[in-house]
Amino acid sequence: MPEPSGQRAKPLSGIRVLDLTRLLPGPVCSLHLADMGADVIKVEDPGAGDYARAMRGYFSPINRNKRSLTLDLKQPRGRELFLELVRDAQVVMEGFRPGVMRRLGVDYERVAEVNPGIVYCSITGYGQSGPYRDRAGHDLNYCAYAGIVDQVGARDGPPVIPNFQIADILGGSLSAIMGILAALLDAQRSGRGRYVDVAMADCALAHNLMPMTALAERGAPRPRGTDFLSGGLPWYAVYETADGRYLALGALEFKFWQALGAAMELPDWARTQPEGEAERERIRAELVRRFKTRSRDDWLRHFADVDCCLAPVLTIAEARQDAHFRARGMFAEVEGEAGSQFAFPVRLSDFEFGVACAAPEQGQHNNQVLRELGYSAAQIAALREEGVV
Repeated sequence: MPEPSGQRAKPLSGIRVLDLTRLLPGPVCSLHLADMGADVIKVEDPGAGDYARAMRGYFSPINRNKRSLTLDLKQPRGRELFLELVRDAQVVMEGFRPGVMRRLGVDYERVAEVNPGIVYCSITGYGQSGPYRDRAGHDLNYCAYAGIVDQVGARDGPPVIPNFQIADILGGSLSAIMGILAALLDAQRSGRGRYVDVAMADCALAHNLMPMTALAERGAPRPRGTDFLSGGLPWYAVYETADGRYLALGALEFKFWQALGAAMELPDWARTQPEGEAERERIRAELVRRFKTRSRDDWLRHFADVDCCLAPVLTIAEARQDAHFRARGMFAEVEGEAGSQFAFPVRLSDFEFGVACAAPEQGQHNNQVLRELGYSAAQIAALREEGVV
């Protein structure tokens, strides 16, 4: 989409992305690329397309600012048309199991013959190599293999499934963006693209830092719910208030702990940060007792001017109404869509995020994209008649 006269182009203006991914990880990756100005063409098969379409409230926020093209890659003519698109693209993204794109005839080697500068990113659960490469999986499975699920939960309790897709987003979305942008930068300098192999399990494992640190230092991670940042420290913990709500305390640095102790008039023995487990549990018990004497909001008023890293545990509905997030412009209203969507979260100078278009209907931009390739109305009609698009 052309920029208004005199306005600086968006960071990824001029970058075309052919996105064959579905569901969550890949579409979130291409969402961020689209929000930064890339022309993302969502390539879907003429049948089911992206399975997430069945969940409109889930599909819409992660597919805005994109165009949709239906294309049957199982047909020779569909593959030819895809390779025509590749000539003017900079990025191809796919999320099928290893070997699928090769069988379709549009794998990296074939695509790079057409466009040597292409950045081709494959997002899978376990990567293109290794004994698990062909296994099916979802976020929970990748986090389980990476040692994350083992660490999530309360002490002496079972593992808990977080309602945040750690491997999908950290691995399949954000790590993929990192690889794509690095390869794009290199392609601009060298003229040669790269193949980007993103395994969600790998990316989850590579960022599981605290248990890995404990393993290196102690020979084993601390039990679930007892590591420094998962419940082991009374000054980095969640506490229930009198009204059944919760406060998150993150007073890791001693100055913050001192400020909290003074504001709560804690006894002298609770104004240190002892190493011993018994002393820590004694402090925790005192904090449990104190925080239950007032409501959450009463405590927030009490600590309004105290710099001690204390925050309310908000529901997503409360976060949606939070004054700070609203001031930061973290929510966007999209014409034709119910409710709000998260805005692009990164602030860049000379760039203002906006929603140019809502999530596309399946195949909504078939005619537009094909006309850009030089196809006439009669040729487009023939492709449609043949089931290619």
